[in-house]
Amino acid sequence: MIIVPQANYPQDSTTIKKHLNYLGSDLFEGRGTGTIGGELSAKYLALCSNNYELLPMGYENTFYQYIPMHGIKPKDDSKIIIINNTKDTLQIKKDFQFYHVGGRMFAPNSISLVFVGYGIAAPEFNYDDYENVNVAGKIVLFFEGEPSSNNPEYFNGIYPSNYSFAGTKQKIALSKGAVGTIQIPTYSCQLDSDWEKLNQEFFFEDISLAYLPTPLLSILLNPKSGELIFNSSKFSFNSVMEMFQDNKMKSFELESKLLLEPKYDRRDFVAPNVVGYLQGTDNKLNDEFIVISAHYDHLGVGLAIESDSVYNGVFDNAIGVSALLELAKLFSENNSSLKRSIIFLFVTGEEKGLLGSSYFVDHPPIPKEKIVANINIDGLAVIDDFNSVVGIGSEFSSLKKILVETAKKNKLNVDEIPSEFDSYESFFHSDQLSFALAGIPSILISDGIDYVNYNREAAVMKWMDYIKDKYHSPFDDLSQKINYKAVKKHIKILYDFILETANSENQIEWNNSSPYQRDKK
Repeated sequence: MIIVPQANYPQDSTTIKKHLNYLGSDLFEGRGTGTIGGELSAKYLALCSNNYELLPMGYENTFYQYIPMHGIKPKDDSKIIIINNTKDTLQIKKDFQFYHVGGRMFAPNSISLVFVGYGIAAPEFNYDDYENVNVAGKIVLFFEGEPSSNNPEYFNGIYPSNYSFAGTKQKIALSKGAVGTIQIPTYSCQLDSDWEKLNQEFFFEDISLAYLPTPLLSILLNPKSGELIFNSSKFSFNSVMEMFQDNKMKSFELESKLLLEPKYDRRDFVAPNVVGYLQGTDNKLNDEFIVISAHYDHLGVGLAIESDSVYNGVFDNAIGVSALLELAKLFSENNSSLKRSIIFLFVTGEEKGLLGSSYFVDHPPIPKEKIVANINIDGLAVIDDFNSVVGIGSEFSSLKKILVETAKKNKLNVDEIPSEFDSYESFFHSDQLSFALAGIPSILISDGIDYVNYNREAAVMKWMDYIKDKYHSPFDDLSQKINYKAVKKHIKILYDFILETANSENQIEWNNSSPYQRDKK
């Protein structure tokens, strides 16, 4: 039994509010990656890290881990011409957006198109949309999603598998020799307002890690424009929609060809992770490190909605960063209680595809095998005092046992992700995934929806309202109501969990069934 010392918790929320009011303000312009607002945020985090007497782990004894990045921003006059019996012009924003602008943008000639169903090749399920078509040198067109199933052993049953992700489909297309992809968002874009929301998401600059291959040209097509691209082909768009509804997709070559006429701005730049650490006190365990992470970036300045163009990202993730700063302060004041060492990692580029965390695990400041766990913070309890916590990813490793012990100590239950939310995908949407893919056990601890003052229905409604009306919009700002009792409680849970993990005599390891096992040497 580990005796956890009492942290010197503040009696009020002054420091948390101070951090949040800085990071979530318009001064930081939404903390976009590679922007002035992002740079100001990094400087603020480095200053706080120094004040809390963390030891720097960045470039030349600073707190900055500089990351080379490449950015492409399409202009408003970018267009695509569809060539079949006629020529139709697709306009950016109205008809399409870019997932990735890609390296193949100078294409003076039209490019052939092939429809490939869901765009999936899954040999373990004896499923291949590419089986009877040749896509080399062509652009592939596919629908969002994957074959529907009630069998958990076939595409994960009612839950989405990895094959449903756009990134997975883009990699499959590249492996088949395709030069680009077009995805039609059949599930997520059923109303005009849905396309407007996607426009907000994809308006921003496309950023990638400069040392990795340029992403494949990838386009998101408004379903309302789908009919144009299927003109004169073997099957009409309506016929293909019927195939989709019947779960009987067929792949075939389209008569249409695409002529790309993009216009864009390019830039190469560096953006920093901010990283510092506290040295553990145990002679045997202090050479093992636990990484506590939170992404400080958000979307920056984007399409104006109700005259507001600053996407502040207060809940996503200024409040999580404020919590990490508070934890750094608490642990620096109680450093003697730590056996293992703790790295405090403020990552950039999460909103651009987990770029900062991917760079960190590719270029760790210490040997990667010395990193034994990651505890990621993305969001915090803000709605109400809570009776339960959720460990996203806890089922994969021994971190679940520590979470159960921590929850019990704090008289809380450990719940599953509520069925109203996408439980399977939750683990894939923040920086804990980068660590897991690198073989490092990782977890994100969220508050459950068993609230003190709201029943389940009201709790779900509050979260749904946030996701629909404020998430990734200018309205995720400082005007939102925050329950600071819940905030402080969440921070205490994190503190206790981190301390239990840092002081555990047991090795932190994946479960045998985990898909993220570290290679044995």
